[in-house]
Amino acid sequence: QVQLVESGGGLVQAGGSLRLSCAASGRTFVTYTMGWFRQAPGKEREFVGRVSRGGGVTYYADSVKGRFTISGDNAKNTVYLQMNSLKPEDTAVYYCAAGTSLKSIANSESDYDVWGQGTQVTVSS
Repeated sequence: QVQLVESGGGLVQAGGSLRLSCAASGRTFVTYTMGWFRQAPGKEREFVGRVSRGGGVTYYADSVKGRFTISGDNAKNTVYLQMNSLKPEDTAVYYCAAGTSLKSIANSESDYDVWGQGTQVTVSS
């Protein structure tokens, strides 16, 4: 099994930046895609972005495109979510997730099998 632990959340002013980390342990070799999702209060969890194993392919939701960047460090089994130009509407609990099935598109919660515990990001106006 794969275990995921997020870190790096916090409080930041609008326009600021944060970098979230997602450290994977266990059977990480079965992971094909790493995704980031977020859930704001009173809203459903939504897709933020994903990266393929090896970091060759990334894909982002329109709401974060151009502001957020996903990268990975294979040696550390860690995936990062760099968030720039943050807005109050980015406030949410952010989750990383691992998909253990090979899929050409993985933008839904159902495409992921393992989830981290989440980390709170709060952007003040």
